[in-house]
Amino acid sequence: MSSPTAAISLRKRDAFLSSTQHQIDLLESVNLSHLPNQGNFETTLKQNDWQTLTPSKLEIFQINIGKLCNMTCRHCHVDAGPDRRENMDRETIDACLAALDQTEAHTVDITGGAPELNPHFRYLVDQCVIRGKHVIDRCNLTVLLLPNMQDLPEWFAERGVEVVCSLPHYHQPNTDKQRGDGTFEQSIKALTHLNAAGYGQGNPTRKLTLVSNPEEANLSCNQAALLEQMWKQGLLENHNITFDRLIAINNMPISRHLEWLEQSGNLQTYMELLVNSFNPSTISGLMCRNTISVAWDGRLFDCDFNQMLDLEIQNEKGQYSHIRDFNPTFLSQRQIISGRHCFGCTAGKGSSCSGEIA
Repeated sequence: MSSPTAAISLRKRDAFLSSTQHQIDLLESVNLSHLPNQGNFETTLKQNDWQTLTPSKLEIFQINIGKLCNMTCRHCHVDAGPDRRENMDRETIDACLAALDQTEAHTVDITGGAPELNPHFRYLVDQCVIRGKHVIDRCNLTVLLLPNMQDLPEWFAERGVEVVCSLPHYHQPNTDKQRGDGTFEQSIKALTHLNAAGYGQGNPTRKLTLVSNPEEANLSCNQAALLEQMWKQGLLENHNITFDRLIAINNMPISRHLEWLEQSGNLQTYMELLVNSFNPSTISGLMCRNTISVAWDGRLFDCDFNQMLDLEIQNEKGQYSHIRDFNPTFLSQRQIISGRHCFGCTAGKGSSCSGEIA
């Protein structure tokens, strides 16, 4: 089965922004001197009574088990694709499990790439289920149609895995524009298989969540309840698809979306929109506060977005932290690393891997 056609990864093209430092430099070069606090995120926090951004109780273990993907979506902040061969090995997965055992985290959020393509994916899921954790699989849907993946809906259902699926829109043109020609049709087929396995029908052990990304240089809709109702009606009437909830997230100004913003002339406007839409009520609920993010090679980050910019957590000795040296006491006392990209999480109703914050 051929995958939907879309973009090509920055890495494969050897693009200028394949360098995370170049991404950071580009964001910092945007002239925001006319905006509140000149677009400085740390200053903005302090003016809203947050002297430092520190963790709350660790609740979510997010593990990125690889950048290999069967798709190359235009907005992907991971720059994942078929040419990305980075995959977490068994030794690092076992180190993640050992670290998880040192915490009271209730959820393991498994992401990629297409995490299902990691050869140790099912082992990781089973080990987390054995430990009584709520497991989330971040699924691109089309991967479920690959020959060796077609049993996954039933396999997930047997283990109570929540499937969180990317589907930018319930109309074909809007989805294919972001994720490549043919994506919508294949996504509907995959959703049909998930529904047949009992997903999306109100069963809390078979929860089906859809994720919507806005188009181009816009923020996610702030009317989540109305948006979810529209999606449920549209997918049911046109495709007989049901799902449990919809979360809408902002596209972060990093990786391939950052490249699009720059090339289309929208970078200045988008950064101004993010800064001007800063919502102080989102700060306490930022995902970097209750989540730890583990990269495919075991490096530790405050969040998935910091991971994609290589903004690593440093330990008390000033050395980069790794999952094999997991220290829950130090991590609970660290200062979270922030930058201009963080305005993407605090704009409007806020944005995280779980959707709206405020």
